[in-house]
Amino acid sequence: MRIIKSSQITKAVERLCAEANYNLPHDVLNAVKKSAAKEKGVAKNILTEIIENAKVASKENIPLCQDTGTANFFINLGSSVKISGADIYKAVNDGVGNSYKKNYLRKSIVSDPLTRKNTCNNTPANIYINIVSGDKIEITFLPKGGGSENASALKMLAPSAGWQGAKDFILSAIKEKGANACPPLIIGVGIGGDFASVGKLAKESLLRKIGSKNKTAFYAKKEKELLEEINNLNIGPMGLGGQATALAVFISVKPCHIASFPVAVSIQCHSNRRKTVLI
Repeated sequence: MRIIKSSQITKAVERLCAEANYNLPHDVLNAVKKSAAKEKGVAKNILTEIIENAKVASKENIPLCQDTGTANFFINLGSSVKISGADIYKAVNDGVGNSYKKNYLRKSIVSDPLTRKNTCNNTPANIYINIVSGDKIEITFLPKGGGSENASALKMLAPSAGWQGAKDFILSAIKEKGANACPPLIIGVGIGGDFASVGKLAKESLLRKIGSKNKTAFYAKKEKELLEEINNLNIGPMGLGGQATALAVFISVKPCHIASFPVAVSIQCHSNRRKTVLI
């Protein structure tokens, strides 16, 4: 059994929160550059500004976007790890609170959806833990802005709806709210599980690197089909028209009840910030 101090987790999370908010991942930046090379007029100008914004944010250590997001953590916790000190939830939340205050990242979390009092440290974070074999902890941070989160959607379809029903629902969600989510978008799709798990499945899809292919040929084909149809909507960068409505579509699937067909779409803006640390 390997012992890891909770203070190590807190310090790692502090760094993750800052570095992820300052730096656009290379795969996302490259995808924006490729789209800029194909676009013309206003769409090209917007993508060029996004590239310049990413360059300045990284150089000056300032956030890529004023909305530094809800703090989402996807953690693979080794079964041979014992954490000493605080539990992992407190360790992560302490790191979030420290980083958002110390680095002047915007605190966007309210303690109650109706009374709306800000917690002033961007906690609590959304923490999803998978127990895996091994003696390490892999922590991935995904800050997600409110505009793109509000554009996400979930529907419990009839099993007879099939792929066409799922596709119609996803395209409808993007037509309705995609322009408000700062396109070009990254689209995470969850299919299967149940009402509680399909949303997490969709959001977790956003962790895949742009350019990666689905491990299943069937779903790789569906991702390509969806991306083409989304870009044909002509929503374009920032909703002002153009082909670059989305940079990627990622589908994740899990088993479900014979009478159910849950589908969720987690829409992410072009500022798809994410970073991983291994302890």
